[in-house]
Amino acid sequence: MAETSSHIGKTENPQVSHEQSDVNVRRILAFGLGLLVAGVVIQLGMWWLFDYFAARTAQLDQPRSPLASSSPRESLPPEPRLQVSPAQDLKELRAAEDAMLHSYGWVDQQAGVVRIPIERAMELLAEHWKEEEKGARGKAKGEG
Repeated sequence: MAETSSHIGKTENPQVSHEQSDVNVRRILAFGLGLLVAGVVIQLGMWWLFDYFAARTAQLDQPRSPLASSSPRESLPPEPRLQVSPAQDLKELRAAEDAMLHSYGWVDQQAGVVRIPIERAMELLAEHWKEEEKGARGKAKGEG
């Protein structure tokens, strides 16, 4: 019994091993290290290149572009311009539309055309349909 318990913890098997020719671990690690070194060299090269370009631009001291004038009046592009804050513009537009939908007002005072709140317009339209429906029922009953 003592013999069986001593063999349980051992996992050695001299006849079983992995193939040495399938994966060359040294080459994989060398390739990864090479990629890391190349990445660092490229980053340092780009840093140097941007510093060089910034210094060169500062040395040239070219006159300012006519589009970059100092007065705000001259710097505005011609109409139509892009919106500065589209979300705020949309909010204001919807507020104006809501105010128009929920208030009375003149559309054309000379022609006598008015604007009424949408809730009131829906009530009037529902009443009109009810009256038409009653009239249609009365005609159907009168004919029958």
